[in-house]
Amino acid sequence: MFFSKRSDYTFLLICLGNPGRQYARTRHNAGFLFAEWLKKNKDVRIRRAKFDSLYGEIKLGGRRGLIVTPQTYMNLSGVAVKGFASAYDIAPQDILVVCDDINFDVGKMRIRRKGSSGGQRGVGNIIEMLGTEEFPRIKIGVGGRVSDQQDLRDHVLSDFTQKEFEVLSGLFSDVYGAADLILAGRTDEAMQKYN
Repeated sequence: MFFSKRSDYTFLLICLGNPGRQYARTRHNAGFLFAEWLKKNKDVRIRRAKFDSLYGEIKLGGRRGLIVTPQTYMNLSGVAVKGFASAYDIAPQDILVVCDDINFDVGKMRIRRKGSSGGQRGVGNIIEMLGTEEFPRIKIGVGGRVSDQQDLRDHVLSDFTQKEFEVLSGLFSDVYGAADLILAGRTDEAMQKYN
């Protein structure tokens, strides 16, 4: 199938999570939850389907781009990212990934210009599919395991408590502000302000 390239789309905002109602409020779905916040608070519409994803248009940093929520489950997120990047001729440094991170408390975030997956399997698959670590990301803290004995998979697929969910929701305006600065080419400023 032929997809025309749109030169006016200059970036991808990739929000990671797992599809399905049973995962809706889990820690692994921090990226999807941010996308939901954008829909409610910034009038973003994510309704179209392509490359096993739901997507829509978004304006950030004075640029027009696409917001993408892969529907392939976390471990295969890179398949969707590669599809969009190829179809719209988007360079890795113009692909901003929003994902969960167990190394930070709920309500904290970290911006990275590039780097390894840090154990986040969705990011790992994106690195594998793009063949590079050279893309920026916003990591949303979802809290660490209660104990070393707790299975990591069980932890990231557990729901946020109501209090945690409220704290997380309060962070999303900062995530939006950081994304706006990063996509405007002001990553240093975003890191100083939000890291």
